[in-house]
Amino acid sequence: MYKTFNRRIQDRRPSSLVEAALDLEVNVIMRLMWSRGHDQRVSKSRGLKGSNLYGCISTALLPVSWHGVKMEYDMTVSFSLPSLPPFFFFIVNGAAQSQSSSLDFVYNGFNRTEKNFTLKGATIIKPSGALKLTNRSRDVIGHAFYPDPINLLNSSNNISSFSTSFVFSIIPSGSDGGGYGLAFLLSPSTDLQGADSGHFLGILNSTNDGDESNHIFAVEFDTVNGHNEGKSSEGNHVGININKMDSIASEPASYYVNDTDKKEEVNLDSGHIQAWIDYADGVVNVTIAPLSVPDKPMKPLMSKEIELPGVVTNSMYVGFSASTGEERSSHYILGWSFCINGTARPLNLSILPVPPIETDSSSLHTGIKVLITGLAVILLVFGAWLIRLLYRRKMKPEDLEDWELDYPHRFRYKDLYTSTKGFKVSEVIGVGGFATVYKGVLPTNGNEVAVKKIVQNLTHGMREFAAEIESLGRLRHKNLVNLQGWCKHKNDLLLVYDYIPNGSLDSLLFHPPDNFVLSWDQRFKILRGIAAGLLYLHEEWEKVVIHRDVKASNVLIDSDMNGRLGDFGLARLYDHGKNSHTTSVVGTIGYIAPELTRTGKASTSSDVFAYGVLLLEVACGKRPIRPADSQSSDHFILMDWVFECYQAGQILDAVDPRMNSVYVVEEVELVLRLGLFCSHPRPEARPTMRQVTRYLSRDDPLPIVDDWAAPDSSRFSDISPRFLQIVSTDTITSSCRSSSVGYISSGSIRAGR
Repeated sequence: MYKTFNRRIQDRRPSSLVEAALDLEVNVIMRLMWSRGHDQRVSKSRGLKGSNLYGCISTALLPVSWHGVKMEYDMTVSFSLPSLPPFFFFIVNGAAQSQSSSLDFVYNGFNRTEKNFTLKGATIIKPSGALKLTNRSRDVIGHAFYPDPINLLNSSNNISSFSTSFVFSIIPSGSDGGGYGLAFLLSPSTDLQGADSGHFLGILNSTNDGDESNHIFAVEFDTVNGHNEGKSSEGNHVGININKMDSIASEPASYYVNDTDKKEEVNLDSGHIQAWIDYADGVVNVTIAPLSVPDKPMKPLMSKEIELPGVVTNSMYVGFSASTGEERSSHYILGWSFCINGTARPLNLSILPVPPIETDSSSLHTGIKVLITGLAVILLVFGAWLIRLLYRRKMKPEDLEDWELDYPHRFRYKDLYTSTKGFKVSEVIGVGGFATVYKGVLPTNGNEVAVKKIVQNLTHGMREFAAEIESLGRLRHKNLVNLQGWCKHKNDLLLVYDYIPNGSLDSLLFHPPDNFVLSWDQRFKILRGIAAGLLYLHEEWEKVVIHRDVKASNVLIDSDMNGRLGDFGLARLYDHGKNSHTTSVVGTIGYIAPELTRTGKASTSSDVFAYGVLLLEVACGKRPIRPADSQSSDHFILMDWVFECYQAGQILDAVDPRMNSVYVVEEVELVLRLGLFCSHPRPEARPTMRQVTRYLSRDDPLPIVDDWAAPDSSRFSDISPRFLQIVSTDTITSSCRSSSVGYISSGSIRAGR
């Protein structure tokens, strides 16, 4: 593009000194812009004509406008100057930067524009140049924003007019339709934290829906029945939303034909749709039409007076949001233009990208496609049989289970056998109820790993093995132990984890090397990390994961002193919005929520309870329960003791004395009070892990814990004495105490880790 433009300048003789200066500046700016990787449309219209100077350059200056000079951010910039002395041209850029802005851009596809957008969630830019907001997975959210804030408030504090046009395509997951839709969006932030999928379109949630402090303006293109189960409108509609998902105006998706009152219905998920949104003088007009309609319909689908002055702030972001739910669709933006104080430039429909074909196999009906598919299947089966035959001859016999087919990485038994020196006793780094953990060094790459060998011939062992692969195999978070792979050899069930050099939190608290004591900063960092990991399990992954065995020995400490939650042998998964069906009491005494002893039904709230116990354990340096012994006839229950200190106004008496009072008082009090809050006897009174993370970050104030326990009632009043007597066994139906602990080096810990 630059070479073509440069030739056009060089081939034309300048008619004056001013025009020669213009050529020079345009050439220099073009070279600078080209070297910085800009790929926008740049042209030069003509030279000096009459008494006016015309031109068009591309520049990376901030948005400006000055006395007829119009400059557009990172886009094609047009200007028209009255006849001025030549030197004035060279100072106009600097003078213009101090004035108000006017944004005008157009994207005919999005190739090589990642740096020009803020992409979040599932949003990606496809190689074709299509901006893909969501894939066809359940409950995903995608956002795409122009990266710089815009100011729609003019000097009189009125809303400037704006205009936008874009082409979108919604591809459902099946012939019966998909969901949920997309929205054009003005938002004060690109970070829409807590936004829900489904009917909320990734914009709001049930808590902030309708809150005037949202400062949200959206035009939604919804393919599923409206918000609150039909409260607002039917599916396949267009709506205008301000600060809430109930539209202030909505219409079935359609367009007017030839400036008449005749409407043609449009299925939003039937192909490429072009939309126009124009706002001026307090009125917003929304128009849509299929891409097959050559021109913009003369009559808008909706024309609505709206009050934007109280909604729009002086710093807004413009972009798109989309989401899926139980119904799923891929949502694409193929082209986009936007303009403030003007009309959005038309898109070049002939060069827009085409979304990739996303069809179900059931739609392949032609004979030749069936034949090709059949031959491919036969060849694939034959190839798989041949590969397996050769593999079985080379290796010891290994059987494939059904669940193994869904998870790709399987280690060779020979490699794991070699890495652990034949599962030598000297390589053991952890022993639990149903497994032994060995340190290993993979012969293929020299990486250190932890190999968990589950006890043979146990039905529970197989269940635990499958549970860890199903849950941890696809989880990826910096505060979770990474499962690298697995192996099943005859009756040997093996799981391969990252090797964590500093061992478990339990070891560092109660069996430290060379009298090493965890500092408060290290403890607080570990607790915040585990909270983030549990939030990911409960709310941020595609399914809800209940860990069911949160405890200090299952928290591993990496070389940077980050806490990483491991041992998913008792974990259970279920879909968001549904309840767990587990009915057995599992876990470790001292961390088991009281309601589990009555119902046996685990929930995210029972994980929160265990995390509350962990908070108290780390802050106090004491185990959750100490059974009666020869020195004391009473059971020591950490939570009861901390609560007594709290009631007496002496909560700092519970702090681990080994820290020698070197800690931040506010943080210690926060952790102790939050520990009591999380371990509340009533599950409905406990916070969620999202609330916990906000409390730890001090984004929200922590409520006062005033009804933590009933008068004259033990914290574990629901647990029978016989139940407490078995505390010495430590774990009920539990797995290995730690998945990938290693030898703890006091030197490595003191060396800044």
